Amino acid sequence: MSFTLAIVGRPNVGKSTLFNRLVGRKMALVDDQPGVTRDLREGEARLADLRFIVLDSAGLELVEDDSLQGRMRRLTERAVEEADICLFVIDGRVGVTPADEIFADILRKKNAHVILAVNKAEGKAGDAGAIEAWSLGLGEPIRISAEHGEGMDDLYLVLRPLADAFDERAKLDAPEVDVDVSDETAEDGPRVPTKEKPLQIAVIGRPNAGKSTLINKIIGEDRLLTGPEAGITRDAISVSADFMGTPMRIFDTAGMRKKAKVVDKLEKLSVADGLRAVRFAEVVVVLLDVEIPFETQDLRIADFAESEGRAVVVAANKWDLEEDKPQKLNELRENFEKYLPQLRGAPLVTVSAKTGKGLDRLHAAILKAHDVWNRRVTTARLNQWLGAMTEAHPPPAPGGRRIKLRYMTQVKTRPPAFVVMTNHADKLPESYSRYLVNGLRESFDMPGTPIRLTFRDQGHDNPFKDRKKSTPSRLKKHVDAGRTKRAD
Repeated sequence: MSFTLAIVGRPNVGKSTLFNRLVGRKMALVDDQPGVTRDLREGEARLADLRFIVLDSAGLELVEDDSLQGRMRRLTERAVEEADICLFVIDGRVGVTPADEIFADILRKKNAHVILAVNKAEGKAGDAGAIEAWSLGLGEPIRISAEHGEGMDDLYLVLRPLADAFDERAKLDAPEVDVDVSDETAEDGPRVPTKEKPLQIAVIGRPNAGKSTLINKIIGEDRLLTGPEAGITRDAISVSADFMGTPMRIFDTAGMRKKAKVVDKLEKLSVADGLRAVRFAEVVVVLLDVEIPFETQDLRIADFAESEGRAVVVAANKWDLEEDKPQKLNELRENFEKYLPQLRGAPLVTVSAKTGKGLDRLHAAILKAHDVWNRRVTTARLNQWLGAMTEAHPPPAPGGRRIKLRYMTQVKTRPPAFVVMTNHADKLPESYSRYLVNGLRESFDMPGTPIRLTFRDQGHDNPFKDRKKSTPSRLKKHVDAGRTKRAD
């Protein structure tokens, strides 16, 4: 999915019909009554060879209060700001209305890529509206009919060059993950971050943990809005910084609450935006509130970062408010080992976003986690280690069938991924896999980083299976003797 397209316009101009046309099924309700769509609806669109995310929005209305229509408008404006491309739809049979002119002006200010579409423009009835649409100053309008599928080829021709540009941008922004190990004998270190390709960091956590305050302290200016209210940050904002000599791009994300508590549609968008930021990061800093650390949502956030294969650093914020620091630190470490065993050994640091204390420890922990995330081990060392591990604790023999681990190699880094060739791979229990992963962490200094370990079947071939079946020599003598006796 290379880009996001938001469909906006006045109520009842055919936005949901067009949405259904692009996703290829009737996901959005469609009716002649205006205002049927209230929430943002997201779908995976397909137009010829283009694949993109499309957003169906509520109708734009001239309302700015806290009424239902006002909240719907703010939600639509939020979608316009977040989308890569905005498709502004007007009714070709009604023509340009004063509201269309106002919304066109808003769109010019909010989104760099705006496409104007005149819907219901089939036949002569839409000619006047298509000509009048030029007055909105949004370039050449595309005549379409969402109901009958007309004009989709013209829409494709406009989207194609924009899609190519977004593909190039995504390649530049996306981190290198699951990198194949080309040279088995090399033990390269992590890439050195530069201004052109900085180290990408995402700061995630529950609301009011102090994420924006921490980033402001790192960059040395009040770039991000902060305050005592929870949930001020709405979308993932990236800022560039030289953090103690290391070029970084840091993503500030919205606080992530429990799913059951997320009822506001803006908050749902914010959480989804934060999860996308994790996928664009190399190192994820999970920020805890030291007064209430390791709540269920904290654990889910850390587990999500680990499942995405990102290096993880856990930072406990508001350390300046803690009175009994030694006891609290021991308590944090015990709970970390207890609740996040999949990240055992990951860096755990204490910081104060307000005072700036502990930022040096955070910087060192980020570089350490990034280094481990790039760790590479030669095949020779791995197989020597595997022999010692299986000798100390042999694999089980389910049903009397002995499992042999024959060969091991590293196939990827970022995060480290290993393949073990064995027989009966499906019979190997999860506990033995954990035993090997924990051994990899300890033996090759890979604490905390996600480790991918795969077992692959390598059946033991019978060397005589292709030979012709022959009668044993002793038996053959008896057979020959019997034949001679009968002949006589």
